Amino acid sequence: MPTECIPYRETNYFTTLILDYLSGKEELKEFYNRFPKLENFEEQIKEKSSFPAENRKILAEVLENQYAEVNTSEKTRQHIEALKSENSFTVVTGHQLNLFTGPLYFLYKIISTINLTKELKEKYPDFHFVPVYWMATEDHDFEEISFFNLNGKKFQWAKTPKNAGLDAVGQLSTEGLEDVFKLFSAEIGGGKNAETLKNLFEKAYLEHENLTDATRYLANELFKEQGLVILDGQDKDLKKLFIPFAKNELLEQKSHQATSPTAEKLNKLGYKVQVNPREINLFYLHNGLRERIIEREGEYFVHETEIKWSKDEILKELNNYPERFSPNVMLRPLYQEVVLPNLCYIGGGGEIAYWLELKAYFEAENITFPILLLRNSVLLQSEKLDKKRQKLNISNKELFLKQHELINRKVRQISNIDIDFSEQKEHLVNQFQEMYSLAKKTDKSFLGAIKAQEVKQLKGLDNLEKRLLKAQKRKLEDEVNRITILQNKLFPNKSLQERQTNFSEVYAEMGPKLISELLKKLDPLDQEFKILTFEE
Repeated sequence: MPTECIPYRETNYFTTLILDYLSGKEELKEFYNRFPKLENFEEQIKEKSSFPAENRKILAEVLENQYAEVNTSEKTRQHIEALKSENSFTVVTGHQLNLFTGPLYFLYKIISTINLTKELKEKYPDFHFVPVYWMATEDHDFEEISFFNLNGKKFQWAKTPKNAGLDAVGQLSTEGLEDVFKLFSAEIGGGKNAETLKNLFEKAYLEHENLTDATRYLANELFKEQGLVILDGQDKDLKKLFIPFAKNELLEQKSHQATSPTAEKLNKLGYKVQVNPREINLFYLHNGLRERIIEREGEYFVHETEIKWSKDEILKELNNYPERFSPNVMLRPLYQEVVLPNLCYIGGGGEIAYWLELKAYFEAENITFPILLLRNSVLLQSEKLDKKRQKLNISNKELFLKQHELINRKVRQISNIDIDFSEQKEHLVNQFQEMYSLAKKTDKSFLGAIKAQEVKQLKGLDNLEKRLLKAQKRKLEDEVNRITILQNKLFPNKSLQERQTNFSEVYAEMGPKLISELLKKLDPLDQEFKILTFEE
């Protein structure tokens, strides 16, 4: 599988904040502890070595319970056991419970995580490193997780009577996915790879009662041989470890106090703030309800309900039922680092952006801030598409241009006439410079008239250039169509493939080699965009 790399800055798909973070810009260094380089993990290990032994014991017990009915690999079992040891650490990624993995970057996140643990083991052989996928079972945005795209078609899971009123997606019944499975089976067709995918979908979603169990089965089947450990954070014993921090949130609004100044600093530096913190960043999760907690004049309310407590009552509720207190996006990172002996969080650009808001909050709670690593990004193309690209004389880098820019560039290149009027415009500007000089020597009142005439004539040349280009596009319609089809195939909905395409579309062509080749080719610390070409 040939590989080509492109700097993230040249893809035009990543924010200034992420590009500046990757380049190690000085102004951003106060927002994180250590840059993701292999040698920096030595100090991270030392700092995280203070992780409590009791937390390790509880974590391992929770995982053993969650895996009690799961047919997993010996390697995953060994990783769970290893977490009891003080010289074991995790590398973690998190993701929503997207239907049938959702977009391709689900795979890239987990593969980045697995591969980093391998590199760490080579560098620091005296320690154990465990790859962890944190399932976002407490999220409540059904619309975001209820579909996937295959061959340009959207496969949508509709809410059912059993799921009505349920906000935490992990609790959702898998009822109604039979219809999605039928449509998927018809679309994916026949053949060995297609049958594997159908079997995977059927066992995950039609033989498990809720979305948490279905997603655990699916991720385990895809990555158990690499020892991936899958964790559901919605657990009473884990939530007990978070009680002191949830209490600080309720009584002192600690995250808001710590992160608001950070968000303001980032904003002043010219960066878009990813998440604006609320005063209380906790939800109340009970009986299908997940709604935010609000404090007013010493009393606590659950938004849009009649549930309310005094200060003493809510603290009693927290101590008795910690599982009912659900961290939002601002608190989930802290919760994760409280319950995991974690060294590094691997996420997409949006995730890294909101983690960069949190360092001061971690310091206020005396919790080690993890190393932040941008997950691998990949464009997968078949040999057939790659040959079409080469025949059209399009470089891999040019594929990332906006479509109109790519077409205009190629039309100019293959046209048998010159459609670039830059030379004529330069000549015109030079002529008008002479006229400006003449006017200054004679009558300066003519300067405005000369300027108006210059603008008019330059605009005329622009219009002529555009008309000529348009005419050539019509003349070269076949080439334009082939360029458009190629780019639309590789960038569906004019977006990165990894944000749109489901893994099943590529697996149907590649089979098991999809994951094995990604594991071979993706170096999580090599911070460039990868283009991989595969045999069909």
